[in-house]
Amino acid sequence: MIEIRNITKNYDSLQVLKGINLDIVPGEVVSIVGPSGAGKTTLLQIIGSLDRPNAGTVKYDTTDIFSLKDAQLARFRNENIGFVFQFHQLLPEFSLIENVAMPALIGGAKRSEAFDHARKLIEYLGLKDRETHRPAQLSGGERQRAAVARALINNPKVILADEPSGSLDSKNRQELHKLFFDLRRDMNQTFVIVTHDESLAADCDRIIKMRDGQITEIIKNS
Repeated sequence: MIEIRNITKNYDSLQVLKGINLDIVPGEVVSIVGPSGAGKTTLLQIIGSLDRPNAGTVKYDTTDIFSLKDAQLARFRNENIGFVFQFHQLLPEFSLIENVAMPALIGGAKRSEAFDHARKLIEYLGLKDRETHRPAQLSGGERQRAAVARALINNPKVILADEPSGSLDSKNRQELHKLFFDLRRDMNQTFVIVTHDESLAADCDRIIKMRDGQITEIIKNS
């Protein structure tokens, strides 16, 4: 369970988030939607501990993440949260398998164990024949699937995705969306997804609508 309570965020005199309250249940796929400037990405970054709020709390089970010191928070993030960004953020000088294994290596895993797990994820995602390729040698869809594998490497409690299909064509977009729900089915993975894609939002368990730094509506899909 992720418990978000009374989150506010200011940038100088601009109040971006105005008292956000939200719970995320394990195994849930949630979309956050709204116009540009609504505060969607800021909220996602705070849920992911990439930014600190001015006020409020974010708890993962019993852990109040913003009560942790910076080094503790970095370790918590590495072990519990996976990220998928619009533009994959793969490191160009490393192979696919090295990119996927990187968070596990940063977390202190043995190289052999990290690479064994990375290979299993790569095979699950249909990229087995690409594991030695560098990002420039992969298609857009392959790069984004590699980013999903990297997000999964440490068995996180949640994957946070910011416009994950925004840079993909319609075929790869549909395949990525299907992948999210396959991962929920096969691994009970939890997703919180910021998206402008109405079809993806409609498939999610809940749609969190935001405007002007506030949640205006929560729609539970049947």
